[in-house]
Amino acid sequence: MKVVVTGAAGFIGSHVAEALSREGAHVVGIDSFTDYYAIALKEKNGAELAEKGISVVRADLAAESDHETVRSVVKDAEIVIHLAAQPGISATTPFNDYLRNNIIATERLLTACEAASGLKLFLNIATSSVYGFHATDGEEVAPRPASWYGATKLGAESLALARHRGTGMPVSSFRLFSVYGPRERPDKIVPILTNALLTDTEFPLFEGSEHHRRSFTFVSDIVDGIVAAVADPAKVIGEIFNIGCDTSITTGEAIALVEEAVGRRARIKRLPRRAGDQLETRATIAKIRERLGYEPKITPGDGIARYVAWARKER
Repeated sequence: MKVVVTGAAGFIGSHVAEALSREGAHVVGIDSFTDYYAIALKEKNGAELAEKGISVVRADLAAESDHETVRSVVKDAEIVIHLAAQPGISATTPFNDYLRNNIIATERLLTACEAASGLKLFLNIATSSVYGFHATDGEEVAPRPASWYGATKLGAESLALARHRGTGMPVSSFRLFSVYGPRERPDKIVPILTNALLTDTEFPLFEGSEHHRRSFTFVSDIVDGIVAAVADPAKVIGEIFNIGCDTSITTGEAIALVEEAVGRRARIKRLPRRAGDQLETRATIAKIRERLGYEPKITPGDGIARYVAWARKER
């Protein structure tokens, strides 16, 4: 079985590619190696994938010049897992980047997949940010995104499901909740805090964010759900699923867990509130639990300890 993973040199994509390769799939990645964060980190992930027999094709999903390259990669794929995106909530990232890398890239990938006659599943990877400030409801609740990221990821999801309704392409969408773990983007809270503690530098914290609640979900729990969908596509086609930890803790509690794992207290530098930040996420996962037998296994305490141990080794 050939599986194509977009964004394969990134955080979640690299873990998904490795897991499916271990399951016996022939995995090929696509990644444009953008400079949203250090390209060297993605190059390192790509090199580690190559050592495991997983090739990563360098291509930009949104670029017309790369369309034929993408089409040739996906034309004989049975599974396409679409993780590539413009991530995060950033005051310095222009709207056009979200538009290009989330909506246009997704539409061009879907068009390329029309050539994949043996396609069994196009799994779009969405985000809890589509729900807006409070992401605590089931999939049937109308999304209310409060950021460019959430709005454009919702647009990408809508394009994918429209293709399913219009042409019968076997599409499903997974909305991920607060994923963390080894290889995580360095601009996320657990890596930022861990690095600050290990280097004895200040930790920047947005005002009020310590009271936000998050469904911190260890990356292996996300990977397990994706692997289950790949194993039985018929159970997910045409539908949206929340996937993540169904309990939540405050950001302040997460900070304390990182401090405990490192063995040092943070020196906090307060920053002004950040527009678009979610106030609460808690994954309602009854649907995916019933459909795929999905069950998150890693507690925040265990997962954060694993991340800190990994970060120490990487230094």
